Amino acid sequence: MSLTKYQFRAQFRCTNDSCRKTYPLHQVIYSCEACGELLNVEHDIDSLKQVSAKEWKSEFETRFRSSQFPNASGVWGKKEWVLPGINDENIITSGEGTTHLYDASRFAKDLGLANLHVKQCGVSHTGSFKDLGMTVLVSQVKQMIADGVPIQAVACASTGDTSAALASYAAKAGIPSIILLPANKVSTAQLIQPVSNGALVLALETDFDGCMAVVKELTKEKSIYLANSMNSLRIEGQKTISIEITQQLGWKVPDWIVIPGGNLGNVSALGMGFEMMFELGLIDKLPRIILAQAKNASPLYESFKKGYTDFSPVTAEKTLASAIQIGDPVSVKKAIRVLKKFNGIVEVATEEELANAAARGDLYGLYNDPHTGVALAALLKSLESGVVKKGESVVVISTANGLKFTEFKLAYHEGKIPNIDEKLRNRIQACKPNISGVMEILGKQLKKS
Repeated sequence: MSLTKYQFRAQFRCTNDSCRKTYPLHQVIYSCEACGELLNVEHDIDSLKQVSAKEWKSEFETRFRSSQFPNASGVWGKKEWVLPGINDENIITSGEGTTHLYDASRFAKDLGLANLHVKQCGVSHTGSFKDLGMTVLVSQVKQMIADGVPIQAVACASTGDTSAALASYAAKAGIPSIILLPANKVSTAQLIQPVSNGALVLALETDFDGCMAVVKELTKEKSIYLANSMNSLRIEGQKTISIEITQQLGWKVPDWIVIPGGNLGNVSALGMGFEMMFELGLIDKLPRIILAQAKNASPLYESFKKGYTDFSPVTAEKTLASAIQIGDPVSVKKAIRVLKKFNGIVEVATEEELANAAARGDLYGLYNDPHTGVALAALLKSLESGVVKKGESVVVISTANGLKFTEFKLAYHEGKIPNIDEKLRNRIQACKPNISGVMEILGKQLKKS
């Protein structure tokens, strides 16, 4: 069907219900000038409702994994719900989205779940879900530059994945990028990505929260555009994860979504995606959400235990889940709103719990990064406590490719992570170079099995 006859519109709107001030998307702005709260991208729902839910589903099915630009992207195949005003020639895409929804049916059976799927967001151009938001942000920057807005560079603070996505998409667009990383706190695989893409990479002797404070100061200069998730353009791309999951499940909503959380943009993004589908009639219920945090960086968990009566930032301690080692998340108010609306909970995982959960999931054919380990650990604990019931359906969000965390995987199976489950370790065994040597070890292994 042709949607060209419709006029779809979007704008920034303040998230403070007592303010609600609006701003055009081409304005260089990240928080409300009137009250200081973060912004959301607000869509004209009435114009979107001119197309029926059945027609939207049909259109999205037709575009899914299309070979035609820009619909080869899972994000831009839903352009009207993301950034309706952009010109196609300014879209910067690397085929992000349309990622596999891994059917972990054997794992589900062992856990007593009706079904368990893992959304493989890390199977993407730079290896993480951050590509979904960055394609939108960088495309909008390219549109703004084309319209005469004097932007000279884009910048972000990062624990690794954001920097990789920004550097890649900015390089593709021909826009200089500036990356602020916490020194010695990013995996080698993540660090080399922005370096390879020609970004200006600065290693600061601080943690992520320190880097975030500096980049906020840096981007007060209007010619340097902020690319962190406090910029709600990022959320627009990331919300398509919800739509893809639902589409891949035959437009059925799972009982639970489990999301690892650091800066907390992802939980608000997924919530917005489900809310939009619900409002437009594509789904008839909302899932519950488990927001999973590493125990060493879990300020939202502490707030959740007190009923969100207050929130206090913490100094995040070192964690294997380095991408979510964040003690002062910028999207906390958005996240709390979504968790309340979705009857969500917050759960934490210790270092050994996240490492063991990642390894356990790998035995069902996955290759989990530590952040997916946090989400799996939260699921296992929620099953044990009875919060997640036997027979329910669950989707776990895997945010990054396990190949970016080879050191983590090696350390686990070499026994270098304390207090791990020795039964899950898989040691490489030395063997004599002959068939008798192989058969001897094989015989022992089969007997053990």
